[in-house]
Amino acid sequence: MEKRKLGTTNLHVYPMTFGGNVFGWTTDEKTSFELLNAFTDKGFNFIDTADAYSRWADGNEGGESEIVIGNWLKQRKNRDSVIIATKVGYDMGNGKKGLSKKYISQAVEDSLKRLQTDYIDLYQTHFDDENTPIEETLETYAQLIQEGKVRYIGASNLSVARLQASLDIATDKGLPMYSTFQPHYNLYDRDKFENGLEQICLDNNIGVLNYFSLASGFLTGKYRSKDDFGKSPRGGSMDKYLNERGYKILSALDEVASDLNTTPATVALAWLLHRPSVTAPIVSATSLKQLESIINAPKLPIRAEHIELLTKVSDWK
Repeated sequence: MEKRKLGTTNLHVYPMTFGGNVFGWTTDEKTSFELLNAFTDKGFNFIDTADAYSRWADGNEGGESEIVIGNWLKQRKNRDSVIIATKVGYDMGNGKKGLSKKYISQAVEDSLKRLQTDYIDLYQTHFDDENTPIEETLETYAQLIQEGKVRYIGASNLSVARLQASLDIATDKGLPMYSTFQPHYNLYDRDKFENGLEQICLDNNIGVLNYFSLASGFLTGKYRSKDDFGKSPRGGSMDKYLNERGYKILSALDEVASDLNTTPATVALAWLLHRPSVTAPIVSATSLKQLESIINAPKLPIRAEHIELLTKVSDWK
């Protein structure tokens, strides 16, 4: 397993990213520690979270994931050997949201405190804020980089026009450029990223850290009919995938998984890893068994004919 350079940064990551959205939500701290230990013990080094994770869960207010990761970093004393990415901009309640200088300046301090670190390797725009000038946001990031609180910046969920505008303004004004981009992208959900965003990332050497890499579990083969929706809290969102194209994708995943003696999840991740734009897919796990499928993906001996089959049956054009 070889490390991949993260966009234009000098950061090198093993090609899977652990998604910390489950920490403090569907996994408690003890289980989260076990998962992080297993992930890093296998050599992986990249963990992604956000200040808002997991505000949506009952009783949570946001920051729970960062707190878990911070406690784990303190226990393991391994801050220098892992790369930590977090995000800013999501609605945290009580008016705390957006990408203004005032808000980011406070939000980064809160994240640093929760993570129990004095620097963030990759600080990312979580959602766009059209009420704040792009230049103001990038100037704020520049100040944080100069202060040593942030090493590099990335973005997520921007439109084609806004991502390109951000890159243009950074170039024109001599401000930091987004080194990474987080799109919603997987074997089923291809159209939004491939229709414009992917080419921008390729043209500008932007590292792609796609989320929902397994389509919230659909690509694991766990949900094959409405009778399966009760298997997890995410089951209710699977209905949109149960169509002719979705079933063709599952059939192809089953075929390749059987050929390679592995799981559909590992195959779906391996397909992503062979996309020229993708650097390190973001995947969450709530058990060591789930984590195994993630860990196995980079070393899966998937062949060209497998990739061609999966690409063909999932074609969206």
